[in-house]
Amino acid sequence: MWHRLSCGEFGPPFLRRGAIKFIILDLLKDKPKHGYEIIKDMEAKGGGLYSPSPGSVYPTLQMMEELGYVTSRQDGNKKVYEITPEGKKYLEENRDAVEDVPDALDLPFAPFFEPEARSALEELHKLIITLVRAARTRKLHRAEQFREVRDVLVRARKDIDSALSR
Repeated sequence: MWHRLSCGEFGPPFLRRGAIKFIILDLLKDKPKHGYEIIKDMEAKGGGLYSPSPGSVYPTLQMMEELGYVTSRQDGNKKVYEITPEGKKYLEENRDAVEDVPDALDLPFAPFFEPEARSALEELHKLIITLVRAARTRKLHRAEQFREVRDVLVRARKDIDSALSR
């Protein structure tokens, strides 16, 4: 159900189109919740790797209310959503869609979202930007420069392999 890994500053994975409704229904099956609780529960379910925006959660809740899968009631300033029998039936008919969402700990790339890893990936990103800028501004254009850059990268890769084998 995870669609792709966003590399815009090494962000979280995004869900496939339409998957959010099944996750929301699954979160509502045990107890009614307001929108902010749903967002926080989705973030927790994704181990912090995915935090849906209000702009994706609230329209989905509205659509599911129109379809009869959830109802809402006002509780002070907040709207509380509850799954309906039709929503439970729809959820059960689509149980595979919910089970396709991996636990955050099962994601092979989850360690890349730890602060230390993010920092390393940001450095890699900066390196790529440096090389692209150098090529674009013609600061990197001679064969010997490319060989020198390659040699630096080969040494870095070997150093990384060495660090990983300890």
